[in-house]
Amino acid sequence: EGLDFVDSDSRVDLLENKVVLCVPENADKGIDSFDSLAEHLKAGDILFCMGNSDVPVGQYTLKIFNYYGIDETAVANKLTYGNNVKEVASQVSEGAVDCGIIYATDAHSAGLTVVDSATAEMCGQVIYPAAVLKGDKEDAAQDFLAYLQTDAAMTVFESVGFSAA
Repeated sequence: EGLDFVDSDSRVDLLENKVVLCVPENADKGIDSFDSLAEHLKAGDILFCMGNSDVPVGQYTLKIFNYYGIDETAVANKLTYGNNVKEVASQVSEGAVDCGIIYATDAHSAGLTVVDSATAEMCGQVIYPAAVLKGDKEDAAQDFLAYLQTDAAMTVFESVGFSAA
């Protein structure tokens, strides 16, 4: 009681961020999809960066591993880790690894080449909800939420890597 701050009728799934596979500039390993990533990991001929298992991007990566039947411990000598998605993006950007899994928005901001997007079947979806909080300024908040759902706002969101949920 007293902890229900959200107007639940206003809640919407606003944005989706895709889980993507990125390669460094001038990549030459032929990694052009999650299918080819799985083949290369199983063959042991690449170095791959993923987020630690205690961060969301690492958890999505482990779901992708599971989808492809990849045992993390079996390919451990071909993995590097990042404490967060920005560290993974940096390793890919610097060419320290052959590829990595990050979010579309991080790939966009880092200027990385995205070669594939994970499907919901592979790892679920990354959805960002929005809602109005109860209080004195609910009308203004409702107006802002309505604006966030316009084509103009979506154009801005899409320009930085988000998609409509």
